[in-house]
Amino acid sequence: VLLIQLAREPVPGMVKTRMLPALSPEQACELHRELVLWTSRTLTGAGLGRVELHVAGNPLSPLFDECRALGVSAVLPQTGQDLGERMYRALQDGLERHAKVILVGSDCPQIDADYLADAVESLESAEAVLGPAEDGGYVLIGVNCLVRGWFEDVDWGSETVFAETVARFAASGTSWQPLPVLQDIDRPEDLPVWRSIVDNPR
Repeated sequence: VLLIQLAREPVPGMVKTRMLPALSPEQACELHRELVLWTSRTLTGAGLGRVELHVAGNPLSPLFDECRALGVSAVLPQTGQDLGERMYRALQDGLERHAKVILVGSDCPQIDADYLADAVESLESAEAVLGPAEDGGYVLIGVNCLVRGWFEDVDWGSETVFAETVARFAASGTSWQPLPVLQDIDRPEDLPVWRSIVDNPR
């Protein structure tokens, strides 16, 4: 099993922009940094397999050194023109080296070790697994095979991403399993969820 985390270099004004102006650019960047570290800690702590961080921006950022210190095995640059292509290439690279690949972003601290283990287990009987997000996207995709069309012409960032992906699974005859719906931390109204998780860690 390979666990891949996607993350952006922490640059004020370039990350967590939907938090503005409720948060300042610097506060939004610090939130991003905390979420990246939280996710890395969760993935490495789950003990399910190798963890890699695929990053947009400077891979030498001190934040990513902190992720390595938490147990992340490698920090690699993302490649591709849009989110779909970057995800496809990360999964494709992973499947060349591992039988199962689980990919997550850095926005969903509700993902825990049990959720990740359920995703891995789902791939015993299905070709893909999706963790839906409350906003209509998804927080996790796991695969043991790959079809490029799953990631093409998807309206990334919209409330139809999960539905569009499921439709592509159907079109390609892919067997898949859903996981429970979780919430990303993307907008000011999501901040109470984040604070609750930080104040009451499992």
